[in-house]
Amino acid sequence: MEPSGNGDRRLTRRIVQLFAGLVLYGVSMAFMVESALGLNPWDVFHQGLSEVTGISFGWVVILLGIPILLLWIPLRQKPGFGTLANLVVVGFAVDGALAVLPAGGTIPARIGYLVCGILLNGLATGLYIGSRFGPGPRDGLMTGIVGRFPRLSIRLVRTTIELVVLGVGFLLGGTVGIGTLAYALAIGPLVHVFLPWCTVRTRAPEAQALAH
Repeated sequence: MEPSGNGDRRLTRRIVQLFAGLVLYGVSMAFMVESALGLNPWDVFHQGLSEVTGISFGWVVILLGIPILLLWIPLRQKPGFGTLANLVVVGFAVDGALAVLPAGGTIPARIGYLVCGILLNGLATGLYIGSRFGPGPRDGLMTGIVGRFPRLSIRLVRTTIELVVLGVGFLLGGTVGIGTLAYALAIGPLVHVFLPWCTVRTRAPEAQALAH
């Protein structure tokens, strides 16, 4: 049986890691926005909605997460603590970072922002997924569809969703460019590297209870 002190420390680490990952995720989004070289598909959609509505980028992230989370209901998905934290923290973090981050300006600076944003996004993803508190609203939508319709592959569902939001976001004025392609090629390998380092080992019953 695991000593209670070790369990408490592990839970504390998971909570700190979750919020650190979510804040860094928002910061990574801001770096990519300021690079003006292209965003990941969901952020193209977020930026497009922000351009059309006049609502800040971060608030679009938060407000869009609500109807996405409601779609979990027919998919029989249950949000975890990390899901609800993701809904709020990332949006505030990206708006805060955009408020203080200088514009990219020169091409070298913009490329630096893009590279930093993609690397930071990979680390942030490893941190918040590795905390094992549940997926974010958008990732949960993907896994929920696959769970509800098991004949569909994760690759097919994810590709379809991201192509749809990318296309709509582009039509709304979101930035698509070399950064979009660079993100698509790099994020999988980066998460593959960072996730094992960041995953907190927990006992199976404890992990299952806290994730749901």
